[in-house]
Amino acid sequence: MTTPTVQIPNYVAGKWTIDPVHSYVGFTVRHMMVSKVRGHFTEFSGELITGDDPLQSSVTATIDLRSIDTSNGQRDDHIRSADFFEVESHPHMTYRSTGLSTDGDDFILDGELTLKGVTRPVPLKLEITGFGPDAMGGTRAGFSASGEINRSDFGVSYNGPVPGGGTIVSEKVQLNLDIEAVLQTDE
Repeated sequence: MTTPTVQIPNYVAGKWTIDPVHSYVGFTVRHMMVSKVRGHFTEFSGELITGDDPLQSSVTATIDLRSIDTSNGQRDDHIRSADFFEVESHPHMTYRSTGLSTDGDDFILDGELTLKGVTRPVPLKLEITGFGPDAMGGTRAGFSASGEINRSDFGVSYNGPVPGGGTIVSEKVQLNLDIEAVLQTDE
């Protein structure tokens, strides 16, 4: 008995390029154990391949760590330093999918994240938000993904104590992505 392929409304198989103008790659991390800091990256690129069988699809992406924006220049400079990303030696973070599966009604994108020369598996919960025509006669696709990493697993281990207990920055970092991609044509 063969497994039926996943059915996705208006699905289009092909090669796609991430549109950074209409996409978002961000994160949330607890700060001082009492609040959350949010940030995003302004420069990133990537390619998606949607297979004839959706579960045979893949993605690769590169994020320029120098483009971090947390709405505070001093903090952004500190995150770029050797205390955190060490962008002089490691200017990019990459993600490469290794599989796509379903979990009930949800999709799980398995992949490998490389940060500061360390590669670890990072699964992402994936939502396929749609496929459709764009205003320029092309085709667009939308995806949202979320996941969590432990920053120390990647050698991002700077921290300082908070009086009374706790740390300045939590180990857990929530990842949030909203991706719009453009179908490539042979023209």
